[in-house]
Amino acid sequence: MEAVPAAEALDGHKDRFDLGVFVGDLALDEEVTSDDESLEGLQQELDNCKNDKEVANILANGIKLREYTKGVENNIRQIELDSIQDYIKESENLVLLHDQIRDCDNILSQMEMVLTGFQTEIGSISSEIKVLQEKSMDMGLKLKNRKAAESKLSKFVEDIIVPPRMIDIIVDGEVNDEYMKTLETLSKKIKFIDADPMVKSSKALKDVQPEVERLRQKAVSKIFEFVIQKFYALRKPKTNIQILQQSILLKYKYTITFLKEHAKEIYAEVRAAYIDTMNKVLSAHFRAYIQALEKLQMDIATSTDLLGVETRSTGFLFSIGKESLKTRSSVFALGERINVLKEIDQPALIPHIAEAKSQKYPYEVLFRSLQKLLIDTATSEYLFTDDFFGEESIFHDIFAGPIQVVDEHFNAVLLNCYDAIGIMLMIRIIHQHQLIMFRRRIPCLDSYLDKVNMSLWPRFKMVFDLHLNSLRNANIKTLWEDDVHPHYVTRRYAEFTASLVHLNVEHGDGQLDLNLERLRMAIEDLLVKLAKMFSKPKLQTIFLINNYDLTIAILKEAGTDGGKAQLHFEEVLKSNIAIYVEELLQEHFSDLIRFVKTRPADETATSSEKVSIAEVEPLVKDFASRYKAAIELMHKDVITSFSNFLCGMEILRAALAQLLLYYTRLTECVKKINGGSALNKDLVSISSILFEIKKYSRTF
Repeated sequence: MEAVPAAEALDGHKDRFDLGVFVGDLALDEEVTSDDESLEGLQQELDNCKNDKEVANILANGIKLREYTKGVENNIRQIELDSIQDYIKESENLVLLHDQIRDCDNILSQMEMVLTGFQTEIGSISSEIKVLQEKSMDMGLKLKNRKAAESKLSKFVEDIIVPPRMIDIIVDGEVNDEYMKTLETLSKKIKFIDADPMVKSSKALKDVQPEVERLRQKAVSKIFEFVIQKFYALRKPKTNIQILQQSILLKYKYTITFLKEHAKEIYAEVRAAYIDTMNKVLSAHFRAYIQALEKLQMDIATSTDLLGVETRSTGFLFSIGKESLKTRSSVFALGERINVLKEIDQPALIPHIAEAKSQKYPYEVLFRSLQKLLIDTATSEYLFTDDFFGEESIFHDIFAGPIQVVDEHFNAVLLNCYDAIGIMLMIRIIHQHQLIMFRRRIPCLDSYLDKVNMSLWPRFKMVFDLHLNSLRNANIKTLWEDDVHPHYVTRRYAEFTASLVHLNVEHGDGQLDLNLERLRMAIEDLLVKLAKMFSKPKLQTIFLINNYDLTIAILKEAGTDGGKAQLHFEEVLKSNIAIYVEELLQEHFSDLIRFVKTRPADETATSSEKVSIAEVEPLVKDFASRYKAAIELMHKDVITSFSNFLCGMEILRAALAQLLLYYTRLTECVKKINGGSALNKDLVSISSILFEIKKYSRTF
């Protein structure tokens, strides 16, 4: 049976197509009625359709619903028939589309087969890639291990082999910068051989180790000779040790490190050689410096230069100028000697320059110079040995000799030193040097400076007690002079006290204050004993006033507050001035003073009536007749009695003021006497007395 083409079959079917077969006869005009229709819920449906435009339009036009429904159904049927006709017209295109879809399906089937093949091939490739990746990782690990092995082997070879150049430098080369670098390389090889246990088991070590040992021995030998030679250079005269240390020895300090690490016995020899060299060199330098300083020393005080020792002796009149200069300018007065503390940071003295100028110095100046040289030298040596040897203990071995030389000299000088001010200055110098070393943070001389300080204080106490005992045990008869002016012992004491007070201002040493208090009590007792040698009480008082006033003046001139001593002497001066004023007035106006003192200032009228005109009239007339002359005599007496004009002026004013007070009380007593007005013509006016007081106050 032959197949009929699809287009022809479709055309034949089209000719025989009858729409009625599909649609049939529709009776649209028949009214369908049903007895079962119910109007229940109609109102609700109408309410729901109220807002529907189509329904509203039908109801508005009055069209019957059944007719409208038939019309709609006819329209739908017509549209359906038209749609069928459209599909029939497009049948050829649908057949063509069907063929195309079938061709596409065949093509897609072929592509599916190709992609499936590709997928299979990709799966096999992935397996191959995975295998390659595993091989790559294995090769990478082997490469890493080989590189690590190569690195270690390369380092091992580098550390263990001995290059010919190194052998040439160590054996034949000079000790210079290149030699130092080669020495460091050799040190690393020696440490490598000794430190790594794997190296010791290697066969290469058997070939290399003897060569390395020979190089070590050669290096040690050459270093030893080089360093010892440099050490001996330090012994040459006029060698600047610090320059040699800083510019040469420190440059080759690795040689000491090499010996310390690889030849400890040789290092000990080198260390001992340096200690011996520097000990002898520095000891010789300090010994020579001390001998040069001794030529510059000025003798200040001896065991007889004490506060309470008399200056009179055979030939005193011819030696008083020299003695006064010695005792007042050097032994007891600080003066310019204080400058040594202001120059504490100045360089040490150069003896030959000072000797060429014929200059002499108190010992504290030489002491400062010697100690300054010592601390500067010690600082330099301490820093050098710490840097060069890496040891602080070596310093003490080196400086044992120099410190012993300085100690021997110092102890010999201190044993014969009777200069209390000089000793106190040395105590302050040591304190300043301790501060300098503290600021430098160099502790190497702490024990030495403490020892010197502990030696100075007992000596100062001993000399101070000599001065104190010289006042306590002074021979009054040999010290006394028939002169009311200040005694030379007072001046000594005042200058001595002012000097020590000035040196104690910034330190506040309580023990020194107590000693000064003991000294004040001793001088005060001595002055009272000397004053009693005068026959008249007035002369005794004048003597004490002059000495107290001089003491206060010197304490003030020293630039300090004078401490407790000044306050005490101001009080006793005030009390003695009051005594002198009374004695002076008693000498010229004894009757007036006696009368006034027997009459209380607040006596009643009844007691006043007991005083008669005959009793006061002689007093009034006597005062009027000679008060001017008496005041003039008082003025002359004060001028000749007191060395200090300012003090004399104050005393005269106090005396005249007291006189005015006595006379005022006399005039008040006269006014209270019956008939006392008869004496008014003889009474001197207060203004007249004030005029005389002002006149003499101006001229004094």
